[in-house]
Amino acid sequence: MPNLILLRHGQSQWNLENRFTGWVDVELSAKGEEEARAAGPLLKDLPIDYLFTSVLKRAMRTADLALEAAGKSGIPTERSEKLNERHYGDLQGLNKDDIAKQYGDAQLKIWRRSYDIPPPNGESLKDTQARCIPYYKDVIEPKLREGKNVMIAAHGNSLRSIVMYLENLTPEQILEVNIPTGVPALYVLDSSLKIVSNRYLAEFTAAH
Repeated sequence: MPNLILLRHGQSQWNLENRFTGWVDVELSAKGEEEARAAGPLLKDLPIDYLFTSVLKRAMRTADLALEAAGKSGIPTERSEKLNERHYGDLQGLNKDDIAKQYGDAQLKIWRRSYDIPPPNGESLKDTQARCIPYYKDVIEPKLREGKNVMIAAHGNSLRSIVMYLENLTPEQILEVNIPTGVPALYVLDSSLKIVSNRYLAEFTAAH
């Protein structure tokens, strides 16, 4: 039974500053680096045959720090923009509190949390899923079907799109799913890639 490990990057500098990040290539904050390293001991006893990351350095750096802390090296790695964070369009770089003051809390919530309404010139979660899931099916699932253990280091929304697919969640259900920064989620799958069990490997307060 293959393992699938999902790891959201640690806190980024713009997470810290409460700014929409999207595809902007922002570094981890000091706390984010600590979160990534703290994931290491949680991964230490889990076999990982393949690593997939986005092309954004906060995800790549998180994977590097976590695997180094786990004592793992030389894992075959593939990076793809298909696993990038949702593109926030005109909101990228802007402070979320400022957007709430300008457009109202209700509009901010729609842009952030709705399934199929994108921010101006950006992607909805549905759009993110439309690029992420074909890549998952075409590239990652074949590894899992071979019985290989896979880790994906990516972002809140690209991972939410995978969780939605894995757990067969509705658009309404996925709105309530918040993925924590730096805490690995372990999915144990059967030979047909159905979920046998899934859990986070540490306690957390959900990141929004």
